[in-house]
Amino acid sequence: MYCRLLRLLQLTLIVSLLSACAPAADFHTNQGEQLRWSELEGQYIIVNYFAEWCAPCLRELPELNEFYHAHSDKAQLFGVSFDGLNNQELSALQEAHGIEFPLILNEPMAQLPFPSPQMLPATYVVTPEGEVKGPLLGEQTEASLLRAINARP
Repeated sequence: MYCRLLRLLQLTLIVSLLSACAPAADFHTNQGEQLRWSELEGQYIIVNYFAEWCAPCLRELPELNEFYHAHSDKAQLFGVSFDGLNNQELSALQEAHGIEFPLILNEPMAQLPFPSPQMLPATYVVTPEGEVKGPLLGEQTEASLLRAINARP
């Protein structure tokens, strides 16, 4: 009995140490993903800041949804709440406005390679090499996002 307990404690300690040594995620999505920017190298990443009170932000959502469904082979798209909503509020907002692409959670706090924008709507593009373009200000369309990643619409 003592040996089994000692072995269980050793395994628990090993798992704890491995977890502590594992690199932390840079951000979490509402789809359960825990991602690091280093894992996303080699692909285009589009990050769109929005707010419920921002009429142009809401108008561009159908275009962003279309881009997400039609071009996920060219770029990953994520949304970020400008207002820093908690995870439950973010979920309600997503449902209320039919947002179909993944949202970056504010809990835990995301580590993004660019500052929060000063105006909305704002969209950042991170190139496969890690270069940050933007923010692209104003409503984006499927075509404008394709141009931003240098792909033909």
